[in-house]
Amino acid sequence: MGCLECCIKCLGGVPYASLVATILCFSGVALFCGCGHVALTGTVTMVENHFSRITSDHATLTDVVQILQYIIYGIACFFFLYGIILLAEGFYTTSAVKEMHSEFKTTVCGRCISAMFVFLTYILGLGWLGIFGFSAVPVFLFYNMWTTCGAMKSPIANLTSVDNICVDVRQYGIIPWNATPGKACGSTLSDICNTSEFYLSYHLYIVACAGAGATVIALIHYLMILAANWAYLKGLCQQTHAYQDIKTRDDQELQDVQSRSKEGLNSSYS
Repeated sequence: MGCLECCIKCLGGVPYASLVATILCFSGVALFCGCGHVALTGTVTMVENHFSRITSDHATLTDVVQILQYIIYGIACFFFLYGIILLAEGFYTTSAVKEMHSEFKTTVCGRCISAMFVFLTYILGLGWLGIFGFSAVPVFLFYNMWTTCGAMKSPIANLTSVDNICVDVRQYGIIPWNATPGKACGSTLSDICNTSEFYLSYHLYIVACAGAGATVIALIHYLMILAANWAYLKGLCQQTHAYQDIKTRDDQELQDVQSRSKEGLNSSYS
């Protein structure tokens, strides 16, 4: 076999559906974890500089952000390994593997592992739907601040008092009600919207939310692939059992014919 034929045969054994899902999953998780981590840090910095001057007022927020960042580390590590495992599972269950090996036998353990991956991916998909919804919350909060700052620049707002336009982050539960100043109005709010922490955090939250959505799509893709692979293994097992039953009956019939022929020869000699 030439080099070209070997390359074509190897490319035929690649599970392209699992490969696309893996790339999409890695991209989505990387966007969510990387952008979410930096956006959380920028949010804490913005709150410390403009909305809560006393450390004890935003201590709970700082602790929560640190916990979320550690969770992000765990999510990144877990899905890096899980994506590789699902890609390997796709390699070993693709139909091309059956063509490259002379024998391809499925076991009860293999089918149970495939079913376990289907169930686990389904649970992870539901979890990422929750993460996707949760990641949309900071986008909504920053969007409110963004539109409020934009309202101050409109001609209608200039006719009235700009100082009456305020954003109070205490109503969102980020900091307690006794935190000072807790809100920003007028030119102070405009200055906050022009800071790099606000601009960067706002857009990073949007990208993180998009990454969570891409991960949900990747897990749905994975779920379809795993369900198809499990059905393939189940059908292959049924075909193998049917083939073995037919072969056993044929062997039994052949033995019966041979035994009857031997009995006929023995009776003719006698």
